Amino acid sequence: MSANPLLDFTDLPLFDRIRPEHVAPAVDTLLAEAEAALEEVTKPAFPAEWAAIARVLDVATERFGRAWGAVGHLNAVADTPALRAAYNEAMPRVTAFWTRLGSDERLYAKYKAIDPAALDAEQRQAHKNAVRNFVLGGAELQGEAKKRFAEIQERQAELSQKFSENALDATDAFAHYAERGELDGLPEDVIAAARAAAEAEGKPGYKLTLKMPSYLPVMQFARSGALRERLYRAYVTRASEFGDAAFDNTPLITEILALREEEAKLLGYCNFGELSVVPKMAESPAQVVKFLRDLAAKARPYGLRDVAELREFAAKELGIADPQPWDWSYIGEQLKEARYAFSEQEVKQYFPAPKVLAGLFKIVETLFEVKIVRDSAPVWHSTVEFYRIERAGTKVGQFYLDPSARTGKRGGAWMDDVRARWLRPDTGTLQTPVAHLVCNFAEGVDGKPPLLTHDDVITLFHEFGHGLHHMLTQVNEHDVSGISGVEWDAVELPSQFMENFCWEWDVLSHMTAHANTGQPLPRPLFDKMTAAKNFQSGMQTLRQIEFALFDMLLHTDFDAAHVQPGAVMALLDQVRSEVAVLPAPPFSRTPNTFTHIFSGGYAAGYYSYKWAEVLSADAYAAFEETVSPDGAPSIETGRRYRQQILEAGGSRTAMESFKAFRGREPQLDALLRHQGMAEPLAA
Repeated sequence: MSANPLLDFTDLPLFDRIRPEHVAPAVDTLLAEAEAALEEVTKPAFPAEWAAIARVLDVATERFGRAWGAVGHLNAVADTPALRAAYNEAMPRVTAFWTRLGSDERLYAKYKAIDPAALDAEQRQAHKNAVRNFVLGGAELQGEAKKRFAEIQERQAELSQKFSENALDATDAFAHYAERGELDGLPEDVIAAARAAAEAEGKPGYKLTLKMPSYLPVMQFARSGALRERLYRAYVTRASEFGDAAFDNTPLITEILALREEEAKLLGYCNFGELSVVPKMAESPAQVVKFLRDLAAKARPYGLRDVAELREFAAKELGIADPQPWDWSYIGEQLKEARYAFSEQEVKQYFPAPKVLAGLFKIVETLFEVKIVRDSAPVWHSTVEFYRIERAGTKVGQFYLDPSARTGKRGGAWMDDVRARWLRPDTGTLQTPVAHLVCNFAEGVDGKPPLLTHDDVITLFHEFGHGLHHMLTQVNEHDVSGISGVEWDAVELPSQFMENFCWEWDVLSHMTAHANTGQPLPRPLFDKMTAAKNFQSGMQTLRQIEFALFDMLLHTDFDAAHVQPGAVMALLDQVRSEVAVLPAPPFSRTPNTFTHIFSGGYAAGYYSYKWAEVLSADAYAAFEETVSPDGAPSIETGRRYRQQILEAGGSRTAMESFKAFRGREPQLDALLRHQGMAEPLAA
């Protein structure tokens, strides 16, 4: 066993032992091994054979990727100044290697010389992707163009990392220590958590932050408009010129956009949007923009109706004649409670985290014919849990679950891979997949388990859907196993698919127990929830389209090479005037924390969420069509979905997998029906 835990590949990462001082030596060692492997396979005498290259190069790069992935993961969930410094010191060398590997003309020539007829179906798909990725990675560039391409990749990596750090630091930097009187209307568990947070710092009052478990309840429930305004202003101006200049992402956005456009033009594309869609399902940015605008046209009448109802309710029932941006969430929650006679906080009492997890596991075990059991592994925080998935007593995959929000942990929720399923070419053994499932839920207070909102439950199911895609794969070829090789605009299909089960009584009834009484969710309350399911769905759909359209236009119809001050916000204002139904305040700086597109891989790809919703809604319709008389989902349909979508991974195109499951191409009607927008409304 190596003294450096990052160099120990005997099994799972040694997260409890990894320290900042381990990063540089591990990168040095693994980088040298990967460089040596690259030199070996590109020698003229080395055979242009898939298996031969895999035995040498893929083994070395996979080890490098796993170790760096562990460092990157810790940087996202357990950020410290020392770890951040070690990560940032190593990142340029790591980025430079991957850029060099992806653009190596000698290696590109080896892959082009491989005979696809000698490969199996999985290998052929991986080979096809590899050749395409070499072109996109600059392998056909020469001289100064190739050198400049590498510089762009390195600088983009630095800027994206800094963007993410600024967003996290700006979020962590804010705290408001409220007096008890300011908290009128907030749920008791939120108040208790705020008090505990202040006490932990030895301060009086109640600590409110911009982390979701604190921020969102304030916006939804605080009766104090002044308190809502204070947090709202802080939230929408994070990492902008309105705060600490050290965290301002405005200049980073400008430089990132210019570099992306330059990269695209080096590769022969007119703009980054064109480059982005090459490996995706969508055929062109124009097709994406048309899809978004068509969907916006269908949703807009519903969005206008939603806003009219909010304004009327605010004026008549709340005495708010002129709602401000920080009022809308509060008005919406009050209207929902009045209309459907329940509150999110009432529902929340029925969703203790352990019970929810047990219910999630039950539906997964039933539908996909697996068993989920607790397992043990080194972890980075005491709240992290580890599980194993089995079928017929055989391990299929494993996953870490990191549910709680905390300082030093990036906001949001995500799934990431620790390692992929792979029939290893060096040992001939089958490597099973391992995933990270990360959320940012509130922690439990007063010794009680955490309580999840129904939205939290949906988030958990969503990320687990990604995890299942990664862990249930039966593909043995590393680069098309699980989520690898799946088109980016189809990768949300399995995650959004799982969300549907959060609205099924047969599923939900097994995953609820009141925090005080232990009683399951009453059917009348569930019926109210389903009646409210599409509450403001028009507004919410338009909000997602606003983000997606802004993202795509920013990377296509925008002069990224000569960005004028205020031009990015001007484009967002233009998009809002086209699709939004709620006015945004002039001080809002949404792009400055839009980490999805500036540091999260969704650049010119945020549309993927809406695109994949069409796929997931239509896929779920197959379950609706085969449900049993007592409401139980069909095991046969679950098996077909597992085999044709989840197990196939990236071994064929997403459209081929969808058609193999559904028997036809996807249709929009299921999505509109699920979101309560099937019947046209007059605009």
